[in-house]
Amino acid sequence: MADKKITWKTIIFTLIFALTCSTLLPTAGRAQEQGLESLRQTGQAFRSVAKKVSPAVVFIKVVKEVSGAEAGEFFSPFGNPFDDEFFQRFFGQPHHFKTPKKSPRKRQTVGQGSGFLITSDGYIMTNNHVVGNADKVQVKLQDGREYTAEIIGTDPPTDLAVIKIDEKDLPFLRLGDSKNLEVGDWVLAIGNPFGLSHTLTAGIVSAKGRSGMGLSDYEDFIQTDAAINPGNSGGPLVNLDGEVVGINSAIVSRSGGYMGIGFAIPINLAKHIRGQLVEQGQVTRGQIGAYIQQMTPDLAKAFNLDEARGIIVTQVMEDSPAEKAGLKQGDVILEMDGKTVEKVATFRNRVALTPPGTKVELTIVRNGKTKDIYVVIGKLETNEQGQPTTSGDLPKLGLSLQALTPELAERFGYEGRTGVLVANVDTGSLAQRLGIRQGDLIEEIDRQVVSTPEQARKLLQSKEETHLLLIRHGEGSRYLTLKFDD
Repeated sequence: MADKKITWKTIIFTLIFALTCSTLLPTAGRAQEQGLESLRQTGQAFRSVAKKVSPAVVFIKVVKEVSGAEAGEFFSPFGNPFDDEFFQRFFGQPHHFKTPKKSPRKRQTVGQGSGFLITSDGYIMTNNHVVGNADKVQVKLQDGREYTAEIIGTDPPTDLAVIKIDEKDLPFLRLGDSKNLEVGDWVLAIGNPFGLSHTLTAGIVSAKGRSGMGLSDYEDFIQTDAAINPGNSGGPLVNLDGEVVGINSAIVSRSGGYMGIGFAIPINLAKHIRGQLVEQGQVTRGQIGAYIQQMTPDLAKAFNLDEARGIIVTQVMEDSPAEKAGLKQGDVILEMDGKTVEKVATFRNRVALTPPGTKVELTIVRNGKTKDIYVVIGKLETNEQGQPTTSGDLPKLGLSLQALTPELAERFGYEGRTGVLVANVDTGSLAQRLGIRQGDLIEEIDRQVVSTPEQARKLLQSKEETHLLLIRHGEGSRYLTLKFDD
């Protein structure tokens, strides 16, 4: 009898085990099938976006005529698209070699990029560094049609441009709302990397509000891991609804190719710039006439604040909107028109996008007390490159200078140093021929330490024909002799 009991127990256990397995196996199979179905749906979403967006994405080829001397100054295995501004964004600073003076023989250089149609009658958005210095811009659509495009307007400070082709009934893209993007959202980049037409790559939003990259004057980049390579510049970054949420602009790379970090200009910023470029051909910006600095925990303690919030006013310019409104050095700006101020870059962008003549309310902390003041936004005067014209502008030298603020010192690695920062160098200028570059720090002029653009301008406009400059770039410094009669 005992043997029979054991046998029945074994049979019952075997039946239970079999039933359990028969139940689990379909469940595992269903889970696997559900996973595959989810992947299929993702692929279908990507395919749908590609079909919707690709016809409105264009390939841009740019041509510029340069002298033999210009062409001989730079060597790169990738060519020399216009002062190498394009490749500075992807490959870093070019190597410059001194070459003998050549005859003024002309030759053509060619660059390429991407863009996308924003209206049915041929308006196209792209990057300034793609088309800004071009003598001729050619556009090719996905269906093979080619056109010569007109440059409607460029804006170097934001690296945006609008061009136009003469055609009707064209496919165009809908512009989305970049403020609705969240970290982790799917995004797709479409463009022409390395000339490979209409390439689609997928990724996510890695971060928002990236600034201080030194790529443009007004930065608020979307960071993405969607693959972006040379030739993607100016192409759209779109969401899963096929709406443009950004314009692909640059990458961080040690090799020159994709390494997982790309940057796109938010489409909300681009909308403001697009409207002014189409209507006026240029951009008008607002300003209040004050230097500002990011708040830190240590500074918050020094200012007797409970937390590190807002931005600090470090200098108020004479006869500026800020001075007229009563803003003072040491004030901490907490809000602008009721919206929290968190970053210097964000505040600067908001002021710049506010039309001159607009009255705005600033909530500030002064000596531990909160108060509201009202500032009438002034007009920011700029030169042909869109750079602010200040007392540090030196047209004869082709140079613009600006004060070395703590934020700029940290960005360029000049903490603890004294000097004036080179804000802009005009193409073909005396300053450029001497090798002075944007981001250089002029520490001395004629053996005198300089600390303000006004001081540097005064020294360089003296009657002396030759000046001695001590200029720092990164960790190294060098002397230059400047002769205005060159």
